[in-house]
Amino acid sequence: MGHGKLIKFAQNETFSCLLQPSSQELLADGYFNLRDHSIKGRWKDFFKDAVNPGSLVLELGCGKGEYTIDLACRNAGSCYVGVDIKGARLWKGAKYATENNLPNVGFLRTRIEFINAFFAQNEVDQIWLTFSDPQLKSENSRLTSPMFLERYRKFLKPGGVIHLKTDSRFLHEYTKAVCEANGFEILACTSDLYGDSQAVGAPLAPEIREVKTFYEKMSLKQGFKITYMAFRIDGDAPIAKPSDPAQFDSKLWRSLEAPRHFFGQAD
Repeated sequence: MGHGKLIKFAQNETFSCLLQPSSQELLADGYFNLRDHSIKGRWKDFFKDAVNPGSLVLELGCGKGEYTIDLACRNAGSCYVGVDIKGARLWKGAKYATENNLPNVGFLRTRIEFINAFFAQNEVDQIWLTFSDPQLKSENSRLTSPMFLERYRKFLKPGGVIHLKTDSRFLHEYTKAVCEANGFEILACTSDLYGDSQAVGAPLAPEIREVKTFYEKMSLKQGFKITYMAFRIDGDAPIAKPSDPAQFDSKLWRSLEAPRHFFGQAD
């Protein structure tokens, strides 16, 4: 491990906005019987210094946290938690939030498959998935797969919204097919966020186009179209995988994926 990472990890321990739970404690009773963390159901206490700790918004797979921070700066009446497993990446967001005294920003270092150990029923208002790995070969690893959506539904409030912003048409079409297969309400949808004057469905909030991640900027430079969806997963029926090829042709969309080349992304 490089000296720079060691310094970042040491500094991470000093940031009060960064929660770094022990995976060993969470897994003490086994993978399928996670122990709840003490923060579960108590995020309002975590954000006690926020001006108005209203709605709670998550960004899953937040990387360096720039999207989480930008949204938080625009919306002081909501609290934002960026979640990622990479400590060296989270360091950048946590350092910025600390140095700029942002009371409505928090970061959680954990695997997303452990997410139910940290958030209680009806505790979360919105989820952002920004440029998640499309997981072309592993459906259950996709952050919009039925397996993950079942997890989110345990803590997302009724009517809560999931936002998916991605340069992967494969992931976009797969997610749309999951929604259609389960009758989920799609609030807004576009396969070309910056080419369409407006998405199908509800008008888009300005920040959806104005706030960009590092990866989004790089993808745009390489000519990739950015897609966006907003949807709800209300209900209690088991969430099914899309089984109709007419809804989602995995071979077709996989074949249309092109490699991305990202530079300057050192942890």
